[in-house]
Amino acid sequence: MIEQMTDLPAGALGFTARGKVTAADYENVFVPDVEAAFALNRKLRLLYHVGHEFTGFEPGAMWDDTKLGFRHWSGWERIALVTDVNWLRLVARTMGFTVPGEFRLYRNEQLAEAKAWVSESFREHQA
Repeated sequence: MIEQMTDLPAGALGFTARGKVTAADYENVFVPDVEAAFALNRKLRLLYHVGHEFTGFEPGAMWDDTKLGFRHWSGWERIALVTDVNWLRLVARTMGFTVPGEFRLYRNEQLAEAKAWVSESFREHQA
């Protein structure tokens, strides 16, 4: 399951993955929310949190994620991945240089720090 975070400013999206993430989760939650945000913003920031309750991805879910990333390749300003899942951290460290925009990898206990980084210039402009 994927749930959208509600405590980030406009222009920044956050999602939490719990349990088994399916292609339907991407098609019904992630993709529509991202597409709606891109309709309003030229650049987006994304925080993707894979917490302790995560049990895995269906293969179709990862493909939907990849397609969405390529469709908006130049639109990603910052991306933060928050996870303690070892294989995801390894992939992120190995392939992070291919991610468009700025990319940072955080551990679950650093979720608040990741939210602050994804939100920082937005909050400065709102103050």
